[in-house]
Amino acid sequence: MKRFKFIIPLLLALVAVACFAPAAWAFCGFYVAKADAKLYNQASQVAIARDGDRTVLTMANDFQGEVKDFAMVVPVPTVLQKEQVRVAEPKIIERLDAFSAPRLVEYFDPDPCDIERRDRVYQEVPAPAASNAAGRPRGSDDSLGVTVEARFNVGEYDIVILSAKESGGLETWLNRNGYKIPRGAKQLLKPYIRSAMKFFVAKVNLDKFEESGYQFLRPLQISYQSPRFMLPIRLGMINATKEQDLIVYILSPEGQAEITNYRTVKIPSDANIPVYVKDEFSNFYKSMFQTSYIKEDRKVAFLEYAWDMSSCDPCSADPLSQEELKQAGVFWLDDNSTSDAPVPPSFRRRPPTSSVFITRLHIRYTRDKFPEDPMFHQTSNQESFQGRYILQHPFTGELNCRSGREYKRSLPKRFEQEAQTLAKLTNWNIQDIRKKMQLTVGNLTGSWWGNFLSWLIGF
Repeated sequence: MKRFKFIIPLLLALVAVACFAPAAWAFCGFYVAKADAKLYNQASQVAIARDGDRTVLTMANDFQGEVKDFAMVVPVPTVLQKEQVRVAEPKIIERLDAFSAPRLVEYFDPDPCDIERRDRVYQEVPAPAASNAAGRPRGSDDSLGVTVEARFNVGEYDIVILSAKESGGLETWLNRNGYKIPRGAKQLLKPYIRSAMKFFVAKVNLDKFEESGYQFLRPLQISYQSPRFMLPIRLGMINATKEQDLIVYILSPEGQAEITNYRTVKIPSDANIPVYVKDEFSNFYKSMFQTSYIKEDRKVAFLEYAWDMSSCDPCSADPLSQEELKQAGVFWLDDNSTSDAPVPPSFRRRPPTSSVFITRLHIRYTRDKFPEDPMFHQTSNQESFQGRYILQHPFTGELNCRSGREYKRSLPKRFEQEAQTLAKLTNWNIQDIRKKMQLTVGNLTGSWWGNFLSWLIGF
C-alpha cells in the first residue's frame, strides 16, 4: 500500500492587483506572496459555515501514513444521518486558504522630482471580481456501554455514529472494531461523554478508495443543527509531540467570529519591512508567528484575515464564486441553483442573502496551553483586517531637484526603521538584517547609494 499524506496541494501562482500607492497606506499594492497552510508541517484546516444554530463543517487534516490506518473520531452534538455527510473536494479548502492567507505586497516610490505625480490624488483600482449505504439497524454493546446510532458509507469512507456511557468502553469498542486509536484516548474522550455528545467515526474503505482513483483522502463535510458553536480539538493532542497548527475558516452572513474562552488577537500587520524579505517571506512569516505566539504566552487565537468575501484588496486569490461558496457549505445564498452540500431543508428557513463574511483564525496549540476546546461566537462586526506586510522600493532614477535631495537624505532613517521593525517582529539578529539589506541595496544603481552604504557599514 502506498503512503499518502492528507495534505492539501496549494496554489503557487502569483496574482497582482495594479494600483498606485498613496502616501497614507490604503489596502492596495501589488500582491507578491502569501503565507498559506503549506508553511506548516502539521496543520489541520477546518471550514465552518454557520448561520444561527445551523452549521456545515468541512474537515481536512494532515494525516500521514497508510490509508488503512486512518481513523477520524470527531465529537458531534447530534446523531448524523447519511444525508448529512459528504466528501468535499480539496479545491475548496485550497481556495479558502489562498483567498485569506496573510500576504506580502510591494509599492514603488514615485519620482520625488515629479511634482505633478507627487501631488496627484491616487485612486485605488477596484479588486477583480471574482454510493450505496451499508446500513445496519441501530445496535448496542451492553457490556461496553456503546450504542451504534447509525452506520453508512460515504465515498471512500465507512462512517459510524456512536454514543457511549463511559470513555473506557468507547476506547475498547473502537480498538475491537479495527479503529487504530492512540493510547491515552480514554481521558480525552471522557468530557465529551459527560456532555452527552455523539461520536462521528470514519475510516477508509480500501476497496472504494481503490475504485475512486483518488491519490489522497478527501475532506469530510457534515451538517448539523445545535446551539453549540465549538470545535473539538483535544483528541488531536493524544499523541502530539509538539505544537500543532489549526487554521479555521469561519463563514458567516453577519460578520467576524471570535473565540470566547481564549483571547483572539490580531496578528501583527501593516508593517514596512526590508525589500530582501521578498525572497524569504515564508521564513519571515513563520518566525514572526512564533515570536507573537511566545509573546502571547502560547494561549491565544490569532486573527489572520477578516473580510467580506465579495471583494479583496490586495487579492492573493480571486474571490470565490457562489458555486464554490456553496461547496464550502454556505447554505444561505439567494439564488435557486442546487448544491451538493449536505444541507437539510430546515437550513433554508432564513430569508436568503448573498452576504458571506470570512474570518480566518490560526491556533497553535498544546495540551497544557489549550486544555479546552475553542468556543466561538458570531458578531455583526464587519471590520476588514488582513495580515499584510509591505515592501517599499526606493526610487532609483536621477534626482536633480530639491525634493529629490531631501528624499535621499530621508532614506537611511527609513531603512534603519525597516530593519528594527523586522528584528522586533521576528527576533532575528539586527546586525544580520543590516548585512542583508546592504547586499540588497548594493545591487541598485546610482552613485548616491554609496553614501548610504558607507553609513550602513559604519553604523
